[in-house]
Amino acid sequence: MSTLTLDAADEIVDAALKRAQSLGKAVSVAVVDAGGFVISVRRSDGARPLTPDIARAKAYTAAVMQRPGKMLKKWQESQPVFFAQLSQLPGAALPIMATEGSVTIKKDGEIIGGLGIAGGTADEDQQVADDVLQSLGYELEFAAWGVAGTPTGPKQSGTTEAGATDNGTTDKGA
Repeated sequence: MSTLTLDAADEIVDAALKRAQSLGKAVSVAVVDAGGFVISVRRSDGARPLTPDIARAKAYTAAVMQRPGKMLKKWQESQPVFFAQLSQLPGAALPIMATEGSVTIKKDGEIIGGLGIAGGTADEDQQVADDVLQSLGYELEFAAWGVAGTPTGPKQSGTTEAGATDNGTTDKGA
């Protein structure tokens, strides 16, 4: 069983801050463990004050929902009441944010945490997260829910033969 260490979390945060800076973006970065508990959060100089909280919620979502926020978007759109209620559950520590910049940290097939980036556009936040995790050797592909063994990832798009789309849902919703 793999765990996400403080050193590994700091390595992810450092790389994400450097990648965002290379894009000219001031962001906040959060890394949580598989249970959604914060390991590391940092806000770069110039990042807006609310971005650390947004980054934490994005990281939390990716970890506890066990899928990147980008994959959760269509499900959230088709079931907004369900998603609104998730954040109200007694055990929910943070809001569920199905959006870009919310990426599950996966190593050796095991989900070990979540990464949240906030401060750029949705696409920029996602690009930073994907670039950093890929460069550090983490896995970015996830099987669509309800379609065992059919991985989807940031580079794939369209529909698979089983009707799973790249957002992680089937044609009938999640």
